[in-house]
This record gives sequence, structure tokens and C-alpha cells, in this order.
Amino acid sequence: MFYIIGLGLGDPKDVTVKGLEIIKKCERVYLESYTSILTCGQAALEEFYGRPLIIADRELVESGADEILRDAANVDVALLVVGDPFGATTHTDFIIRAQEKNIKFHVVHNASIMNAVGCCGLQLYSFGETISIPYWSDTWQPDSFYDKIKVNVANNFHTLCLLDIRVKEPTLESLTRKKREYQPPRFMSVSEASQQLLEILKKRRAEGIPNADLAYTENSLFVGLARVGHDTQAIKACSLQKMAETDLGAPLHSLILPAKKLHPLEIEYLQQFSQTKLLEK
Repeated sequence: MFYIIGLGLGDPKDVTVKGLEIIKKCERVYLESYTSILTCGQAALEEFYGRPLIIADRELVESGADEILRDAANVDVALLVVGDPFGATTHTDFIIRAQEKNIKFHVVHNASIMNAVGCCGLQLYSFGETISIPYWSDTWQPDSFYDKIKVNVANNFHTLCLLDIRVKEPTLESLTRKKREYQPPRFMSVSEASQQLLEILKKRRAEGIPNADLAYTENSLFVGLARVGHDTQAIKACSLQKMAETDLGAPLHSLILPAKKLHPLEIEYLQQFSQTKLLEK
């Protein structure tokens, strides 16, 4: 059997009882470290699980699926993922590959940022399409996600912005060499994401788009979240301009653009995370 097991958001104990029982019996257990991370680290997981883990980094996840699935038709193999297994399309692809190889599979669900964002008080059924904000470079500054934000705003939906993480990214120089070298790990903060959103505003205004037609402005309410599910969880509600100057500490961070018209209970709950009086927009 091939198992994909969600680990939740916080410490090692967030794994379900079902998931832990499976982990202990598998012949090989991989820890996916590409689409997200658990800040507790590999050693803490191994100590709690009582067994070694094989790190599945970006290279193994993207090009080593056959290795991960090896012998899974005859022995139990598990892939551990942060959050819920269906939080990333990468994990759906593993299931498709297992089906093609006639390997039986089983999914163990857990909490993910997709539902845990409700901790800020915004109602989950009022969220629209989730978007991802990637790191920009001098030569690559994609902003197509802005159009998805605009659709959400037009429909009075909240927008969850998942922020980029870069783990084991090869350096440009090493791509032409036999010896691969890697950039230091990077985790986008709410401040960095907000600064890029502000840059997109400048581009849209330069294109002649008036403020009334923009998806958001510098004064729009945003909610920043850090380390959701951890003891050090942090939440802040403020304008986009202020969010660009906010330090919520260690990763992982997420950002939300609330809908323009909020439910009174949403405003009341959000108020505890804001230093200014929140008014219905």
C-alpha cells in the first residue's frame, strides 16, 4: 500500500492517531519538504515517530516519483506532507502514478492552511479562489494572480494568498555545472508579499487604471498570519501599506485580502488583531 499522510500544521503531535499507526508500520517513510515545511524539523519528527525519515526534496518529488513508489505494490510506503495531502497538486499526481502502476493507496487527511485560516475570524465559505504569490527576480515579475484577486473582490469573496517558499533551489551558476549548489532557504513574509502587491498597484496605475477599478489600494484591509497552528501563532489586521512594514517573525506566513463587505461577526472578531477601529468597508 502507498500512503499519503497529512501532518497538520504544528508540532509532531498534530499527526492523527491513524497516521501515526501507519507511519510506525511502513517499510519506508518519506517526508516531503518541497511544497511546505514543518518548523519543528526532521529530528523532532523522528524522535516522536520512533523511526528514521527519508527527506523528499524538490528533486526527488519532481523527478523521483518512481523511487518513492518503488515496491509499494508489495510493501507499505508512506509519503508525509505538511497540512492535508490534497493541499498541493503535486500529491494528486502521486496518486495518479500509483493508479497507473496498479498500486493500492490510502489517504489520511489532516488540517491545512486552507481551513485553519478561519482562526482570524473570516468565514471559510466566503473565500474565493486561493492564489500564490511567488518571489520576484530582476528579470521575472509575474502578476497574473492579480486578475484572480480582482474576480474575488468583484464577487465579495475573501482571497487567501499563499506565499512562496524556496527550499533547495539550485543557484543559476550551478545549473551549468556538474556539481549542484543551492541557494539558502527562503520563506516569503507578509511584508515582502505586501511590497510586491504595492508594486502591482503602481503598474496598474501606470496603465491608466483608476483607483475605483483597482482590486485593492494601499488603504485596503489585509490580514497577515504567521505560524498558524503553533504556540507562537501571530495575526495582524491592518492596511496594505502598514502590512508592508510589518514583521510577524519566523515563517510560515500567509496573507488575506478580506471581502469588501464583511459580516458583523467577522468585523467583531478581526477587531482584536487591529490597533485601529475596523469599519465595514
